[in-house]
Amino acid sequence: MSGVLPQYETEGAAGMDLRAYLDAPVTLQPGERMLVPTGISIALPRGYEAQIRARSGLAVKKGIGLVNGVGTIDSDYRGEIRVPLINWGHEPFLIENGDRIAQMVIAAYEVAEWEPAETLDETERGAGGFGHTGGSGALK
Repeated sequence: MSGVLPQYETEGAAGMDLRAYLDAPVTLQPGERMLVPTGISIALPRGYEAQIRARSGLAVKKGIGLVNGVGTIDSDYRGEIRVPLINWGHEPFLIENGDRIAQMVIAAYEVAEWEPAETLDETERGAGGFGHTGGSGALK
């Protein structure tokens, strides 16, 4: 594969831009989903993941997002990174080779070890669900 390596566009950026790797331009129609190749594969150390996120500019200006919200590339995955884009907008969206289509954030994670329990410790919130913590956004 010969895609462009992900890169940070500014000094303070948390996410690296991912670019499309295409033989020919493709058009993503309104409501259409597509796996867009990047032409790159990565090897992450155990304990790290790569989060694939929408580019905010494409989301706001064109309605282009990720089908799954945020994607995860696990440390044991060795295949090509392909970005699951969706066109939430009202106009067709043209994707050309080299276009910045998503961003990738590298994050550390912990592996959980579960212990069965008959009861859980008490908290102020308890079993309260969505909006239960109050504030102006509370559901009523």
